[in-house]
Amino acid sequence: MAVLLSLVAALAYGLSDFVGGLASRRTSAWPVAFVGAVAAFVGAVVLALVVEGSPTRSDFLWGALAGVGSGAGGAFLYRGLAAGRMGVVAPISAVGAALLPVCVGVATGERPEVMVWLGIAAAVPGIWLVSREPGGSGDFAAGIVDGVLAGLGFGLLFSTMGQVPDSAGFAPLAVAQGVAVVGVALTAAVLRGRWIPYDVSQAWGIAAGVLATAAVVAFLLATQTGLLTIASVVTSLYPAITIALAAVVLRERIHASQGVGLLLCGVAVSLVAAA
Repeated sequence: MAVLLSLVAALAYGLSDFVGGLASRRTSAWPVAFVGAVAAFVGAVVLALVVEGSPTRSDFLWGALAGVGSGAGGAFLYRGLAAGRMGVVAPISAVGAALLPVCVGVATGERPEVMVWLGIAAAVPGIWLVSREPGGSGDFAAGIVDGVLAGLGFGLLFSTMGQVPDSAGFAPLAVAQGVAVVGVALTAAVLRGRWIPYDVSQAWGIAAGVLATAAVVAFLLATQTGLLTIASVVTSLYPAITIALAAVVLRERIHASQGVGLLLCGVAVSLVAAA
């Protein structure tokens, strides 16, 4: 069940990135990101009101930290995108998002089976190859910094949400999404980006935000039914979904290295599921 829920999370994240990225191409990235963050917050609040829970103070703190991670990860990812360093930032951040929760899981006592470790060994290069943009431009050194910081942010999101028990309900998720909204607005302001929506096309961010909420919910449920190590690695395969959608819907070319990455991602899922 944990693997299935993690795959649902990866699918939802991949769809969210695809919709958000497509909308950003046609207008501006920051307003789409802000609209998406607001939609995700509203969706989480609705879930928190509908589903009963008894969150503790620590659960809310975990949620707030998750929001900080989400906001920071998105900020450095966008900074890399704006500077033309996406080919460097994306793979580093995606790998970081997978590895940090694995380290946290092991440090807190999780002991995955050998098949899971083999799956992780296949997933890390798979994520890198799928996310890597061949011939990416920009400052490589600066791209590494942005990528590491983005990866730490997304890894913090996964690690902290994985600490929320099922008894807490979805109130901590609402806190996380609320903090993320503030983070997007503040980061855009600091980077002098125009984040207030001004065009109807930016409403596509709503779809991206709803999908992102679905992804976090599925990930949260996956960590509550299985290991954080497994949930984080499988969920972090979401770039493969985005690349596949771009190939099918937009007829974008899948480079040879990305094809190898997709194959490794498939092997990773198979190994983890067989454990």
